[in-house]
Amino acid sequence: MEPSPLSQRARNVLGSANSLMWDIMRNPWCPTTKPDGYVNVGVAENALMHEDLLAYINMQLTLPAKYLTYNDGAIGAERLRRAMAAFLNKHLHPVQPLTTDHLLVTNGVSSAIEHMSWAFTDPGEGILLGRPYYGTFIPDMSVRPGAKVIPVDFHDCDPFSLEAVDCYERALLDFQETTGRKVRAVMLCHPHNPLGRCYPRETIIHLMRLCQKYQMHLISDEIYALSVWDNTIDADPAPVAFESALSIDTTGIIDPGLLHLLWGMSKDFGANGIRLGVIISQNNPVLLDAIKGVSLYTYSSSVSEHLAALILEDEEFTTRYIQLNQQRLSESYAFAAQYLKNHGIEYATGANAAFFLWVNLGRKYRELHPEETAALGDDIGEKVMEVLLQRKVFLASGFLFGSEKSGWFRIVFTHPREYLEEALRRIVLALDDC
Repeated sequence: MEPSPLSQRARNVLGSANSLMWDIMRNPWCPTTKPDGYVNVGVAENALMHEDLLAYINMQLTLPAKYLTYNDGAIGAERLRRAMAAFLNKHLHPVQPLTTDHLLVTNGVSSAIEHMSWAFTDPGEGILLGRPYYGTFIPDMSVRPGAKVIPVDFHDCDPFSLEAVDCYERALLDFQETTGRKVRAVMLCHPHNPLGRCYPRETIIHLMRLCQKYQMHLISDEIYALSVWDNTIDADPAPVAFESALSIDTTGIIDPGLLHLLWGMSKDFGANGIRLGVIISQNNPVLLDAIKGVSLYTYSSSVSEHLAALILEDEEFTTRYIQLNQQRLSESYAFAAQYLKNHGIEYATGANAAFFLWVNLGRKYRELHPEETAALGDDIGEKVMEVLLQRKVFLASGFLFGSEKSGWFRIVFTHPREYLEEALRRIVLALDDC
């Protein structure tokens, strides 16, 4: 007897999980115990501060019995939301100070993104997302909520410029004319993954005006807000200082009920495994009430909440931690960027935030193998990925990040020097392989 068929929505995602990435994560390189393992610079994790954070946690953490219970409920413990509000008030400088009532905690920012898509769109309605983008935005917003993610093409326009806002409007009008459906939101990654740049204040204001014009929500994912650093090696375009969307006075620009922010512990504290995110909406209580109704499904661990509260409440530690993290980010970026320069590999310059170098490995591979690549066309990215995996080094493919041109990849540079150097060495060897 054949098994019962899956639902259509389950069949739609069969085989969509990135099994390659999980296989690679289960087979990590170690110079002594597993020299034939994979060097993974494709996953957005910051390992530069692990020892410092662990030393603090192991000295501070004790668990009362309360944290073996359901704690204060599924929207986040009162203590944690109070600590988050105080911490983010200090670092994001919101015009309207945050309170616990503005925050709803989730088990990671992916869950927060899915909540926002579910709350703002009916199946088939649109959310605008500029290219290139963080690849997992697509399933986060579409797989279960059913939203249609609309990639925005910029061609030769700088995606951080005022002119880029016109590209968002053209994509909106084309989608609505083609489908007859509404566009409900703009998803902004600020600072940007994978380009590592911050949006200028004026560009954010223009995006706010666009959202006001079409009554769309502006969702600013600021998960890299504090991972901003000095670029000492390239400054064209000139790096832009980070300013939170909440630090902009929206009077006369956008209905404040259309502005929302996401943040979490994963990136700024190099702790993806804590699995804590937060939705911030200061002027849309109906949104938070709606998400409360499904918050049981993104209930964060009481232990994680206790640990995060311990960290965020310690102002002396967090100030010192953030400063040291930013220094190490700057140094690690400079090392990786100089390595690429020395080997003639093009990368997108002007970054000053997050963990990424956006690199054109396809161009370098073509230079080294002109006869082989003459007939490849837009398949150059697939060929480069093939040779990278042969060398047991994993990068995020620009294809999965909506790159407008083939051959671009994302390198995560936030690894200890020995690990990063091994990754870069393997990348250069892979490109040079016959």
